[in-house]
Amino acid sequence: MPTVNPPAQIDPKLLEILVCPLTKASLEYDAEKQELISRPAKLAYPIRDGIPIMLPEEARSIEG
Repeated sequence: MPTVNPPAQIDPKLLEILVCPLTKASLEYDAEKQELISRPAKLAYPIRDGIPIMLPEEARSIEG
């Protein structure tokens, strides 16, 4: 049976300085989905292998 690795954690200091590239708003960290959420832009930026992918074309559109 393959082992399942827990999701990579993002450095809290990195989260403090990262902002949405479109709105420059602060981001919320969703550990379960491994995403950084920009509420003003209604986008969720993915985190892959512990690295935030801060490209709007890679982001997922969110409602609300």
